[in-house]
Amino acid sequence: MKDNEQTNKKGKKTDSHIKWIIEVFIITFISSICFSYISTNGVSKLSIIPALIILFIVIFAGIFFDIIGVAVTVANEEEFHAKATKKAMGAKMSLKLIKNSVRVANVCADVIGDICGVLSGAISAMISVKLSEMFGISNNLQFIISAIVAALTVGGKAIGKEIANRNSTAIVYGFGKILSNLRDENK
Repeated sequence: MKDNEQTNKKGKKTDSHIKWIIEVFIITFISSICFSYISTNGVSKLSIIPALIILFIVIFAGIFFDIIGVAVTVANEEEFHAKATKKAMGAKMSLKLIKNSVRVANVCADVIGDICGVLSGAISAMISVKLSEMFGISNNLQFIISAIVAALTVGGKAIGKEIANRNSTAIVYGFGKILSNLRDENK
């Protein structure tokens, strides 16, 4: 009898995992199309300075969500139980984030982070074409700009991971408060 129960639980977990993978695939696909379309069409019509500002915002967004993804995976659930008992705003949401840390990290670090990576690559390519046309320089500029964007992204994420490891409780709690506020506004 116990073997059947264990098999059923494993089957349900596998079904849930497969469903999650399909959901993440669809969310990523649709989000990527939307953001790529908006950013490439929007950035292609901008001058260099606004395009650079958007590029840095996209890089920062990727780093920011990577920090949240790491913080959620390393945060200690026990630190939020007392806050939740005292009904501190954001504590229950923080607990929910930690209990679903695998999915939260997947969405924040992988889905959003990877979309930001693809977008920053596309935007940097457009910027390099614009600069090449403006100044009549070689298209080799694209390699330099792409390398700078990659270095900023990877370096920023390395710094962000250290910040997330050291301040996971504060980061998760802050993000929990933000989500709680957004949730209450929509009710």
